[in-house]
Amino acid sequence: MKIKFISLASGSSGNCYFIGTDAYGILVDAGIGIRTIKKHLKDLGIGLDRIRAVLITHDHADHIKAVGHLGEKFGIPIYSTPEIHIGINKSYCVTEKLSTSVRYLSKGTQIQIEDFRITAFEVPHDGTDNVGYCIEVDGKTFSFLTDLGHITSTAAEYICKANYLILEANYDEEMLKMGSYPQYLKERIAGSNGHMSNRETAEFLAENINEGLKYIWLCHLSKDNNHPELAYKTVELLLRSKGVLVGKDVQLIALKRSTPSILYEFE
Repeated sequence: MKIKFISLASGSSGNCYFIGTDAYGILVDAGIGIRTIKKHLKDLGIGLDRIRAVLITHDHADHIKAVGHLGEKFGIPIYSTPEIHIGINKSYCVTEKLSTSVRYLSKGTQIQIEDFRITAFEVPHDGTDNVGYCIEVDGKTFSFLTDLGHITSTAAEYICKANYLILEANYDEEMLKMGSYPQYLKERIAGSNGHMSNRETAEFLAENINEGLKYIWLCHLSKDNNHPELAYKTVELLLRSKGVLVGKDVQLIALKRSTPSILYEFE
């Protein structure tokens, strides 16, 4: 079975990821405009009728912008925890409130959608409720951790079991410190329920990488406090210090904030 993955957008302005087969697929988050989602998928030859579900990580605007249209206008089931669904329907950015498309899931409980086995798990962030997703298909394990302030034992478990890892590297610590954000926002971002820095992500990966991990995609990069090249280099250097060579032992990609990645296909 050929498994396809693409990031449609990954950054502080909007996040949306596709994982699928030749026949159907799933979106993780829908934080960009519905027209943009449709266009990017159409460019890949994928119609919305082939999307079986949207998995939502939390209720911040950059993750839920298009869920109303996807759920209520296109009839695609929207999966998340009951608390996240409450937050979605309270959000100012969701003009089309969810009703018939609502599907509930529980952290730690596996659900099956087509060939995909999906487990939501707790991550520390400051949404109404917050989850990452582990998606297992055809012997491959993808783990999505897009927003988290620190790596808990639960998050570490799902990072370490992944063959294909989508993990946040939101900000460079010096850029955040010297930048123009107000102090309260700097503290929120750097806090234990905020976001992961390049250094924090790099240190964890360097200490915990295993042979089963084939790809790392650094996601949710800040527009103002990071650069893709900086995030990549920070992780690459620390991995190298542990004898792990990017390009040989593992593939490393810093995802683009507002434009799609290439389409990855795995046999």
